[in-house]
Formats: sequence, structure tokens, C-alpha cells
Amino acid sequence: MTKAKPIRILIVDDHWVVRTGLKSMIDSQPDMAVVAEAANGQEAVQFFREHRPDIVLMDLRMPGLSGVEATVEIRAQFPEARIVVLTTYDGDENIYRALQAGARAYLLKDIPRNEFLDDIRAVHSGQYCIPPGVAARLAQRMPHPDLSSRELEVLKLIVEGMSNKEIASTLSVTESTVKNHVNSILGKLNVRDRTQAATAALRRGIVMVE
Repeated sequence: MTKAKPIRILIVDDHWVVRTGLKSMIDSQPDMAVVAEAANGQEAVQFFREHRPDIVLMDLRMPGLSGVEATVEIRAQFPEARIVVLTTYDGDENIYRALQAGARAYLLKDIPRNEFLDDIRAVHSGQYCIPPGVAARLAQRMPHPDLSSRELEVLKLIVEGMSNKEIASTLSVTESTVKNHVNSILGKLNVRDRTQAATAALRRGIVMVE
């Protein structure tokens, strides 16, 4: 009998210690092999082109090109790419954006070892893997209306601590326009004030800071 080819895996994470640990775990499996390691989103896209792995383990937050942006780029060129997001962030917006970008699984880094390895095999076989806790967070996200691109700009500036006057100056709009955007943001996020809006934006992953 011909021995089955191992699942070829590309690891993408900006932390060397994480990449080393994942490589050690994966390479200990007879049916898996790490073919490349990328330290950022740009390298992920480049190494995918070079190695055409069966599975990509993709971190979310990296300098430069984020995990979601790298997922979008890879799948635009290779629609069959099977990408597993592996992250510490469980905000509902993070999950929503990753799956919308085309990820087939969203796993948290504290996942049990055997479950993690089984999920890689499942995605390789064509399945989607969304753990119950992640699915529950995603369900919370679904009823919420999306923020417009301008509202996202305003929210990011709120998170940076800018006043309405400062936001108006930065975006070259009137203060009343900013106030209207802020009121809309509060309603869509179901919060009472700017502080709650900033907290919700960071907790849910709507706004990400390095």
C-alpha cells in the first residue's frame, strides 16, 4: 500500500516561540508536516504561493498585513485555500471578519492539543470547525447592524481619545456631522456613551490596536 502524503502546513504567527511550539507539535504527527513558517501577513501570502500548503494556521493580529487581510489575499488568488485561524482573540467581530474572509475554522490558542490536531485533519478533509464557544460569540454578532466605513473611522478616533472637534478636524467634516455619526455608532453598538463605545470596540475586535 502507498503511504498517504502528510498534511502540508504553513504556520503564520509573529511570535517565534508560538511558531516553534506549533512546529514541534505538528511535526510529531506522522500524518502532518510543517512546510514553512511566516512571521507576518506579507510572508504568509508569499509562502503560500511558493509552497501551496494544504492548511494555513493563521494568527489574526500581526504587524503590517493582518491575518484577515492575508486570508483575503490568499483566497483571492487561491480560492481552494484552507485557512485555520488560530488566535487568542475571541471578540465576535474578529470571528465574523475571519469567517467572512474565508477561514474554514476559528480556533483559540488554549484549545486542547488533541482537539486542535483533529480540527486540522477535519479542515483538510473539507469540513468547517467552529467550536461551540466561538459559535455562541458569532451568534451574538449577527443581529448587530454593520458600521459604515465612515462610522468605523470615527470609532477608531474615539478609541484614540479624540473629541468630536478633533475628529471633525481630522476628517475635514463639521462637528454636527461627527455628532450624528457618534449617535449612530452608539445605537448600533447598543451602548450609552463614548467610553462604552470604545470599550466595546476593543473587546469585540471592531477596532484593533497594535
